[in-house]
Amino acid sequence: MTSPALPFHDRLLAETVRERNALIAIPIIQEALAGRIALDDYTAFLTQAFHHVRHTVPLLMACGGRLPARLEWLRTAVGEYIEEEMGHHEWILDDLQACGADRAAIAGGEPSEATELMIAYAYDTIARGNPVGFFGMVLVLEGTSVALATRAAETIEHTLGLPRNAFSYLRSHGDLDIEHTGFYEQLMNRLEHEDDRCAVIHAAKRFYKLYGDVFRTLRDGRDALAEAA
Repeated sequence: MTSPALPFHDRLLAETVRERNALIAIPIIQEALAGRIALDDYTAFLTQAFHHVRHTVPLLMACGGRLPARLEWLRTAVGEYIEEEMGHHEWILDDLQACGADRAAIAGGEPSEATELMIAYAYDTIARGNPVGFFGMVLVLEGTSVALATRAAETIEHTLGLPRNAFSYLRSHGDLDIEHTGFYEQLMNRLEHEDDRCAVIHAAKRFYKLYGDVFRTLRDGRDALAEAA
């Protein structure tokens, strides 16, 4: 008697566990969770978060537009995601302003190389590959938020002595994404085509690496300035 196949969401988590653990083990993430983080680290994180979160709704719209008719139910879900995600990049700018950063300068600035490459890969996945692969990025960003966001916000707030209104993005996404994960699991378990499933797994592995690179390079600019001095 053969054992029943794993629900796809369980398979997705199982096949990406190595990449997920590698992301969580990145030194700056572990330092933040332990309270060993500077204000510049937090504002650097928020700055890069702004530059990729501002693309969330455009990416969702692009994904929904390229889904085939057989996935009409998934297009409907994308519409729900779009409604939920509207304006979240503005929350990040609010947090940055509460940290004393220049809101306008950040909004008009450019992302880091790592952030730019992650965004570009997301658009490329939708335009050139299987658009369902975009849900690999959703797994990485929402899963990381659930695992780390609220815990990190509490530690950083205590360590840096920042006001509560400097953490609206982290705190809201820790709570919001807990709600989203159940919805996401249901969606992934409805995927029937192996090509769609493989596209999500492949993209998730790539996005764990790409998102990890955003954290790995957060201090690059400051390190270069220190060396120049």
